[in-house]
Amino acid sequence: MDGIHDMGGRQGFGPVTVEPDEPAFHARWEARVFAMLRAAGAAGALSNSDQFRHAIERIDPVAYLTHGYYGRWLGGVETLLVEAGVVTRAELDARVVARGGDPTARVAARPSVAPDRVDYAPAATHAGRVVAHAPRFAVGARVLTLAHGVGGHTRLPAYARGRTGAVTAVHGAWVFPDSNAHGRGEAPQYLYTVVFDGRALWGAEAEPATRIHLDLFEPYLEAA
Repeated sequence: MDGIHDMGGRQGFGPVTVEPDEPAFHARWEARVFAMLRAAGAAGALSNSDQFRHAIERIDPVAYLTHGYYGRWLGGVETLLVEAGVVTRAELDARVVARGGDPTARVAARPSVAPDRVDYAPAATHAGRVVAHAPRFAVGARVLTLAHGVGGHTRLPAYARGRTGAVTAVHGAWVFPDSNAHGRGEAPQYLYTVVFDGRALWGAEAEPATRIHLDLFEPYLEAA
């Protein structure tokens, strides 16, 4: 889906700041959010990582930019807990007030009134799968990515839509996130590494000799 989360390849956000020896958690509450994610799975509110990623994509856009990494996780977890009926929005709000929180602060969670139901467990502990048919593309094939977005979860970034590249590796079949996030089954699809010239993605302003490798699923690709 198109949203504030799809910032890859976009200009204007400045350099990436790398923190030397960055800790896993910068504050105790971040570790608690990590534990909440595991608890949400145990409570039946979360079945797979694709579902969780899509929940994060759906949080309030301003919160996505300002609440930080684990703040986004918290918004996604709250979204899933409310959608699964584990808690209500009113119960969460009351808990914030009871703990001394600001009742007027921005809320990241945006649960749907008609959420998708993911009511099956993964077929294996890893995402690799076996399919009966052969891959459509081979190493060296020229491919064109889809030019349009979709309403749900996808792993095709906006900056790489409608662009031509070449297959450099075929990785076998894997769980298809676009289907799995919405409870429509794992629908395994072949996964490819596709290389793009920087100019194909960003035009003449691209850094010289830039080549970008993206792992893309077969449904995103057409023969160029």
